[in-house]
Amino acid sequence: MCYLGYLGRVNGERGLTVALDGDIAKARHLAADFLARRRAEQGLTISQRSMDLTQLVVSELVTNARKYAPGRARMDLRIEDDAVEVTVWDSDPVLPVPRAADAGRVGQHGLEIVKAIARDFEARREAVGKSITARVALMDGPDDNGR
Repeated sequence: MCYLGYLGRVNGERGLTVALDGDIAKARHLAADFLARRRAEQGLTISQRSMDLTQLVVSELVTNARKYAPGRARMDLRIEDDAVEVTVWDSDPVLPVPRAADAGRVGQHGLEIVKAIARDFEARREAVGKSITARVALMDGPDDNGR
């Protein structure tokens, strides 16, 4: 995974864009590092649960991009208001269709999981390929101290 550069240089230190090389563990670690840096450098309150859920969203979206889309992929991480926005772009224009819940089905539960834990979910076609965006709240509730 190579850094393309911080969007924060033009967007108030709020975002990061990376080219994906298919390594899901690296993408998860990058998301955790991004949130930890925002918490340390900007004093943002981010719950541990939100950090964990963000890594899960990253894992599911990057897995889908790697599994179903040929060619390049990119991940954008951005803090917007009280949420982290995770966007994964890939070169396949076919929009994913979340399947109905089925406890007997083995696999293919990724979008179900993302839609269940994300505040917002959006899939859209781009000029080339598609982007999938999920927003995860930075805090769980008023009793969470963000650590």
